[in-house]
Amino acid sequence: MQIRKSTTADLPVLLQLYEHARLFMAEHGNPHQWGTSDPAPAVIENDIRTQHSYVCEENGHIAATFYFNTAPDPTYAVIHGGSWLDDEPYGVVHRITSDGSVKGAATFCLNWAFSQCGNLRIDTHRDNCVMQKLLAKNNFQLCGIITLENGSERLAYQKNSAAPAPELQT
Repeated sequence: MQIRKSTTADLPVLLQLYEHARLFMAEHGNPHQWGTSDPAPAVIENDIRTQHSYVCEENGHIAATFYFNTAPDPTYAVIHGGSWLDDEPYGVVHRITSDGSVKGAATFCLNWAFSQCGNLRIDTHRDNCVMQKLLAKNNFQLCGIITLENGSERLAYQKNSAAPAPELQT
């Protein structure tokens, strides 16, 4: 597998991946995280334009896609019910999905992103048990809860091998 930046020519495939993800999430108890239309095509187009959209390919087939950035994420400025592992610079992954055709594609994407910065944050919906298991399997620590701009809460995770796990408030 290999990771590369997405291009505008990839957009139709990316939109299909996100459509597949919305159906998959709904079938697995998480119908609300992306609903029937998120992420919007304009968001994906902006990710590509700003060069933060990536694809994971296997033999020329796009098996997964994700957003990656090393700039601070404003929604991660405040965390409740715990704390981040550290306050060091970090990378962030958003909108990760795969079509399920290549085993381990999402893990490959997370490992690639972690290798770029050594300190990675990600969040997911409380109902996204599949993603929560993937993050646990890849040694991400649940750090607390963040609030998105629209007021929705997300479980916040971080991976940094040098930092101890935070104590969560119950």
